[in-house]
Amino acid sequence: MKANFIEINSIEELEQLFEKSNEMPVVLFKHSTTCPISSSVYHEISDLAAEINLVTIQKSRHISNAIAEKVGIRHESPQAFVIKNGKPVYYGSHFDITAQDIENASNTA
Repeated sequence: MKANFIEINSIEELEQLFEKSNEMPVVLFKHSTTCPISSSVYHEISDLAAEINLVTIQKSRHISNAIAEKVGIRHESPQAFVIKNGKPVYYGSHFDITAQDIENASNTA
């Protein structure tokens, strides 16, 4: 099964995802449409059988900044997080992001 990418378009949607993380892990992926590294990582994680919440930097820099503020980790692109109970339990950027690491963090209680 391929990943289900859901684009985040508002701060309200982001807030809802952080609330949802109290019930289940939430995957966030910051993606740059102009970066070849980001394209490669996007392809890597597209094979995950998961819902991946996508922030396209060029369209939603304000959402990217809000994520950085909420998790206390400065912005990079590409960047991925698994959020549980409102806090990051996994963080990776650039080629450190792997589908396996996201899957492991999402499945760890």
